[in-house]
Amino acid sequence: MKSSIIAKLETLQERYIELQEHLADPAMMKDQELFRVLSCEYAQLSDLTHCFQKWQKAKENVYTAETMLNDPEMHKIAQEEISENNKKIIDIEKQLRTLMLPKDSNDESNCYLEIRAGTGGDEAALFAGKMFRMYSRYAESNYWKIEVINSNAGEHGGFKEIIARVIGCSAYGHLKFESGGHRVQRIPATENQGRIHTSSCTVAVMPEIPKHALPDINPDDLRIDTFRSSGAGGQHVNTTDSAVRITHLPTRVVVECQDERSQHKNKAKALSVLAARIRAAEIAKQNEQESFKRRNLLGSGDRSDRNRTYNFIRGRVTDHRINLTLYRLDEIMEGNLDLLIESIVQEYQADQLALLCEKDSS
Repeated sequence: MKSSIIAKLETLQERYIELQEHLADPAMMKDQELFRVLSCEYAQLSDLTHCFQKWQKAKENVYTAETMLNDPEMHKIAQEEISENNKKIIDIEKQLRTLMLPKDSNDESNCYLEIRAGTGGDEAALFAGKMFRMYSRYAESNYWKIEVINSNAGEHGGFKEIIARVIGCSAYGHLKFESGGHRVQRIPATENQGRIHTSSCTVAVMPEIPKHALPDINPDDLRIDTFRSSGAGGQHVNTTDSAVRITHLPTRVVVECQDERSQHKNKAKALSVLAARIRAAEIAKQNEQESFKRRNLLGSGDRSDRNRTYNFIRGRVTDHRINLTLYRLDEIMEGNLDLLIESIVQEYQADQLALLCEKDSS
């Protein structure tokens, strides 16, 4: 476990002891609201602190056993003690990582995944197609369903833009760190001189908002246009104005949907995506105001964010947010995204713990 995480856990342990003293003070009962707030914080830190104490005890046992390795009579017993406690440490660290994960009410939700080609022309569109395939494979490995809402194909393959709904338990919780800019470095098939091209695409991941929590949108703020669908679909797409484009005038957010044959269904889907985008923008603005100095692993989906570089020449992927480089590009492009996501989650936990410590000390 990283020293920075250990230091933050020690700080939280101190806070836990401090809360015990506060809650044991009879005078605290005079302020019921403060008592309730501190009791909730105490309950949140309880399991984490007890788990960390077990980790500290196991580490102490290993240290004690190591001092006995030079004693011939105790050597074998010490080795067994070290092995047993090292196994405990591994299990406890897994528990700590789970307990450290901030509780996000949206983590269990379905989500919307939007991929757009950026700089690089046709090569960027091809890369966007590769990205969508990667996320589709990852969804399959988690037994999720992907429902395409709208797509705009590239002239030579891939997508200029594709929007999909990812349906499955904890889809947003797994994919929320993917928002931001993704860059690819490779030699395109059309390149005759073997030059490496750099292209990019942007990814935005937003939780699906439950119907009861949908933000109120004034119908007068919407401009709704209908048009004929494009792409595959037979005669129907050429004869029916079933596709829907909705523009939210105050924010200029535009959403299109042409996946369904029914104009009514397309409108319902488009409104759902629109609500998710508006809510995501509100949350992003709030997060920026509250922690503008803090590194943000939850990207906004803007092109200015730079999440990763996928270097096909050297078979490596670099996540710039956490300075992680893996030479396992093929596995990742086949959908093994947990190789990256698990490391990002650990860093995110550490950042959230630091934020909690700052709030406690302020």
